[in-house]
Amino acid sequence: MTDLVSYELNDGIATITIANGKANVLSHEVFEGLNSALDQAEQDKAVVILTGQPGIFSAGYDLKEMQKGPKEAATLVKVGSTLTRRLAAFPLPVIGACSGHAIAKGAFILLSVDHRIGVEGPFKLGLNEVAIGMTMHHAGIEIARHRLAPAHFYRSVVNAEIYNPEGAVEAGFLDEVVPQDALLERAGALATQFKQLNMRAHRETKVKAKADYLALLDRCIQQDAESLGLNG
Repeated sequence: MTDLVSYELNDGIATITIANGKANVLSHEVFEGLNSALDQAEQDKAVVILTGQPGIFSAGYDLKEMQKGPKEAATLVKVGSTLTRRLAAFPLPVIGACSGHAIAKGAFILLSVDHRIGVEGPFKLGLNEVAIGMTMHHAGIEIARHRLAPAHFYRSVVNAEIYNPEGAVEAGFLDEVVPQDALLERAGALATQFKQLNMRAHRETKVKAKADYLALLDRCIQQDAESLGLNG
């Protein structure tokens, strides 16, 4: 796709890898690459494995872009929220292969895919927005509320609690944790299992099960854009 986002198709399984520097930050260019890769996966009718670099899934939005000004930050957030909304309704199964740290928008991506596999190790996962002085946006609050365990929603969103991989399973950021060298093998095995699903039934059931949530997310994305001075 690009130098920042790669796409590899193998036997009906598309592996999409983010590779953008030490923190694997999410910039406009990365989002463009991700959307192009998802377009290709839809065309290929492939089960998706979305992963990062060893030790880092993503530390979140590109702070250089976020620090340019309120409009620039709001624009990037809208692009990111739209991408996570797309993942939540993606017509084919999406597996998040979390290769290490997943902070802020990196964690929101995990909250938006079908199954999340993390790796053992001293990794941090969670939503640090409040800790770094950012008021959580409406879409982010609802993405977290939709997927996090109720006991951890407040702790994550309002208190900015950060979890280790095992704690992230309990909280709802991950579904399982495996040794680091087993991540892609486990993701591939699960993708092969998902290939046996009836994709029409998977697509229609996913959208039906999430209908109210997706409608709410659309309203939140619009509300965030309006409150931050962007045109709808």
